[in-house]
Formats: sequence, C-alpha cells, structure tokens
Amino acid sequence: MQKCVVKNLKQTAVLAKKFAKTLSGGTVILLSGDLGAGKTTFTKSLFKALGVKEAVTSPTFTLLKEYKTKRFELNHFDMYRIENENEAVEFGVTDYFNNQNAINVVEWYQKINGLIPSNYILIKINKLGETEREFEFYYNENK
Repeated sequence: MQKCVVKNLKQTAVLAKKFAKTLSGGTVILLSGDLGAGKTTFTKSLFKALGVKEAVTSPTFTLLKEYKTKRFELNHFDMYRIENENEAVEFGVTDYFNNQNAINVVEWYQKINGLIPSNYILIKINKLGETEREFEFYYNENK
C-alpha cells in the first residue's frame, strides 16, 4: 500500500500523471470514496495523462463512458445506479474487464464485487479538506 496526500487539483493531476506511467493494458482500477471525494476528478486527470483529448465526463447516468487513445481503450464505469451484479453481467462488464487493450476505471465497484478480476488496483480517496485529499493505493496482482 502506498499513501499520498495532495493539497489541490493541480497536485491531483500530477499524481494521476505519475500513476498513468505505471499502467498497462488489461488493468482494472477500483475507486473508493464518499460522494465528492474526487473519484471522477482523479479519473479525468488520469485519462488526460493517458492521452484523451476530449472532455472526460461522469458516467453516473450512463453507467459507462468509453474513450480511445493511440495506446489504450479507456473505460470509465460508475456502478452507483446499478441494481445488482446480474445487471452488470447483462451489460457486458466482464467483457470489458477481459480486454487486454483496455484500462478500466470503476467507481462504486462494491456493487459488483463478485465480478472484479483477481488482478486489480484499488485506490481509496479520503477527503481531508475542501481541496485536500489522501490517496491510498493497494495493488492486488494475483495472476
């Protein structure tokens, strides 16, 4: 586990850029944090660092937003509104997780806990103040 505290959005972007350099295709990133903790904000910075040119928006009402770069397919999931794992399976979430050319970021992953592959990165985001956040990185690389 690694911890990092950022004081503002600029430092969040720097952290996301450093993290982006460590990623490869087939990665599933799980984001944990209360409403307003910064899950989507971090994802926006991460996807920008990975080469997304267009605006990255929250998939809260659509479940998934897809982006493509020269290196990766980037999928941003928000499971907040999903009812159960069966709904996620019908949607095809496991197909996305099995794509070795993709990086998948999942907000509210707890709703589909049984579908998460054994190889993932969990990032817990804790709100410490108005703009200050603590990021905890947990790597579960069971293959």
